[in-house]
Amino acid sequence: MKFKKIYFVAIAAIVVMLGAQGCANDNESNTASVQLKLVDAPGDYSEVNVEIVDIQYNNSDNESGWVSFGTPEDYPINVDLTTLIAGNSLLLTDQIIPSGMLKQIRLVLGDGNTLKIEGQAEMMALSTPSAMQSGLKLNMNTTLEPGFSYTFILDWDVQNSIVMTGAGMYNLKPVIRVNAEVNSGSIEGNVSGEFLVDGLSAINNLEKAIVQVYTAGDVFVTNSETNADGDFLIQGLAAGDYKLKIVNQDAYDDYESTLITVETGKVTTFASIVLMIPTI
Repeated sequence: MKFKKIYFVAIAAIVVMLGAQGCANDNESNTASVQLKLVDAPGDYSEVNVEIVDIQYNNSDNESGWVSFGTPEDYPINVDLTTLIAGNSLLLTDQIIPSGMLKQIRLVLGDGNTLKIEGQAEMMALSTPSAMQSGLKLNMNTTLEPGFSYTFILDWDVQNSIVMTGAGMYNLKPVIRVNAEVNSGSIEGNVSGEFLVDGLSAINNLEKAIVQVYTAGDVFVTNSETNADGDFLIQGLAAGDYKLKIVNQDAYDDYESTLITVETGKVTTFASIVLMIPTI
């Protein structure tokens, strides 16, 4: 009798394990993993602080079909966009959601947005127009395959997202470019400046140099800013040929690179850029 009881318990345990495994397989066959990474295309500001109070997705054509990523405890998310350069990014969400068509996502902004302009000590309010209170919608139109992971890069164009009103106030009207990491590549490099010191040539890394990206046909795509070491990383570029431009007539000579080929899923390291700084 004792042997029969043990045998029965063992069989029951196996059934439970198989059932659990079956549930896991069912879940995996109906879901996909989604990550959203935020990066910054810089502007002429010392700080741009934004408050994100919710991030939602919609996999239908129904306006009532919005579902929040995560839980209320995950929000708000506060970030200074100017820090998201040279490979720094902010992981906004990493969640399992139903597979199938991902139509749109939207970022819902709060009222705690502020701005600091270069050369000024005071922080200024950055208003969110009422039209943006319901959230900034970004078209995805991507089919999520069951069991796969997807990372989307949200490239926030700060310069074009801040609008000065007639009253001297500033409004936040986000301009964001979205690309799937799996369908894109990156360009990394370093920018330095060569100048004369006591008649001798010296080379220093250039911080806050704006590196612009153009297509081979000279169409602007995006830009980024170098960090304190002169490094930059530009992500979310579709495969193809690009060229880099750096323009700052007051500080150094203009620069334009040769064509750079970007491949899907790869980081292209470009030769170090040395800018000639005119002697004053």
